[in-house]
Amino acid sequence: MSTPNGLPQHSGACVTQSTEGGAVQDLHAKKAGKAAKKEAGGNGVLTFEDPPSVGTSLNETLKLLPDELKANMKIKSVTPRPPRKPRLERAASLDEKSWRRWRRFRTSQESLTDPNETSSSNSSLQEASLSPPIRGRASPCHRCCQQNSLHSSPDASEASPTGKSRGGTSDLGKRASEISSAFGGLLRGKAFAGGKPRLSQIMPARPLPPMELNVASHTLRTANRIDSDYMDYRHYSQHKFGRVSSSLSDTRLHGNGMVYDNCSTDSMKSTFSLLNPIRSKDVRSRSYLEGSLLANGALLGAEELSKYFPDRNIGIFVATWNMQGQKELPVNLDDFLLPTDPDYAQDMYVIGVQEGCPDRREWEIRLQETLGPHYVMLYSAAHGVLYMSVFIRRDLIWFCSEVEYATVTTRIVSQIKTKGALGICFTFFGTSFLFITSHFTSGDSKVNERKLDYNKTIQALTLPKNVPDTNPYRSSSSDVTTRFDEVFWFGDFNFRLNKDRETVDSILNQNPETDMSKLLAYDQLTSEMSRGSIFKGFQEADIHFRPSYKFDIGKDSYDTTSKQRTPSYTDRVVYRSRYRDDIHAVKYSSCPVIKTSDHRPVFALFRVKVRPGRDNIPLAAGQFDRDLYLIGIKRRITRELQKRQEQKDQKSSSVCSIS
Repeated sequence: MSTPNGLPQHSGACVTQSTEGGAVQDLHAKKAGKAAKKEAGGNGVLTFEDPPSVGTSLNETLKLLPDELKANMKIKSVTPRPPRKPRLERAASLDEKSWRRWRRFRTSQESLTDPNETSSSNSSLQEASLSPPIRGRASPCHRCCQQNSLHSSPDASEASPTGKSRGGTSDLGKRASEISSAFGGLLRGKAFAGGKPRLSQIMPARPLPPMELNVASHTLRTANRIDSDYMDYRHYSQHKFGRVSSSLSDTRLHGNGMVYDNCSTDSMKSTFSLLNPIRSKDVRSRSYLEGSLLANGALLGAEELSKYFPDRNIGIFVATWNMQGQKELPVNLDDFLLPTDPDYAQDMYVIGVQEGCPDRREWEIRLQETLGPHYVMLYSAAHGVLYMSVFIRRDLIWFCSEVEYATVTTRIVSQIKTKGALGICFTFFGTSFLFITSHFTSGDSKVNERKLDYNKTIQALTLPKNVPDTNPYRSSSSDVTTRFDEVFWFGDFNFRLNKDRETVDSILNQNPETDMSKLLAYDQLTSEMSRGSIFKGFQEADIHFRPSYKFDIGKDSYDTTSKQRTPSYTDRVVYRSRYRDDIHAVKYSSCPVIKTSDHRPVFALFRVKVRPGRDNIPLAAGQFDRDLYLIGIKRRITRELQKRQEQKDQKSSSVCSIS
């Protein structure tokens, strides 16, 4: 059936172009508007119950309408907008969904082997991929009717947000076709082999992020793990001294350009390691014959010093003890070398002995046994019965120069070496140290003789020999103590209290243990130092301990023999520095529990500032007494095993009582 214009007529569908009257056209327009509104409310896409015939257009329909109908119709004006660029984000999302579905089926062994499941998944995939284009694609007849509905029915235009936002269904159809063609690339060629789909290569929408080059396994980086007690030391140092290792962070290494990435950092640095990586070109080119204080990679430079001592302070233990030539050594030296205050051991231990025991080697073994495996003996020297031993933490031996020593005899007969001085010197990083232990002339009234012993020592002690002076402009050829940055002088100086025994005993009985100011008012050494006649430029920490001389052996009482010697501060530790405030005394005390001699050991703890050094300093190359180290450790282990065995035997033994 055809209309008068020659167009085919569809039952109850579009607006016709007959001239039978405006009511028929209005009726058909309302039906088309209702159908459009119903479909738009369902799924948001304009569809029609019965599509119009091909060739019908909005312009032609409006031309055939009577003038009365045109005047009465309310046509909503539509502002034309340029079509937006097609957005393919939807295609990407379909891509991801299909890819996830195929991944699930590929990882399932049953789905890969069962042809029925594969075919069903293929069909579902095809349906999912083809259904959106069918809904969105519009034929020419659809476009015509949709345009007619949009322009003839205001309700239909308001109910279709898609048509309003995307400039009409023609743009929607174009976009749907592009989506369909983009998604069709997934099933390119319909390549199915054995019921398994082969997907085309999917290119990422954006460039992939660079892969992390860190391929080192953190479980393997435990070679240089520090002991738990050292971790506690770091925590304590941070709280009290501010010494915190700064090389655990990789940012400093990256900032200095020493490493390329995390992989090289992890491979050259363990979890708790303090070692900095060394560049190959530095190893190839650097001669180390002439060094700079701030040169990158300098062995004794500022970078290396800050790694071990961020605050540039080192802890030093200095002790002196007149052993009175006793063969018997104390059973335990822990209270002497490792006092409970402070809680942590020092970096360096220097022990001077006067009238030492006959077996000097045994004494050194006992020292090594007490200090344990964390320390090694850097050097040891003797002058008759004067002994001096220098122990240092084994991590620090590489930063010590060659060690030199010299001796001076103050006796008239030089063959009798019971009185005199022994000096040991070396450079640690860029700071030079001199340690002197002396035994001056004894006697209550021989103050002048003791001052002569001092003057002879500073003039005759020929140090340093090969190690260069760190500051020769401030040195004097007549005073050895001016040729070093830090000087510690300790020993049995034999200065007495200028007071009778009864008065001294009365003061000791009346005053508390820590208030010794009344006794020190009679001290010969304090008086001479204030006058500048001895130990020029030296200082001494405040004394808060009882006189260290003279005790009855094995007892806490002072001399009870017929001589009734006056208790005195004969054993002392004094110090001086080229630079002000370089040495800070932390503790100055005695060890009253060691009673094998008529003298009590006296010790002092110091914090000493250390400066970076130059690489032209002759190094000791990590030299230490290895044999002594092994013997001391073996003894320590044996002692511990014996102690455990005794505890085990004590627990297993039982006491029976018979009534």
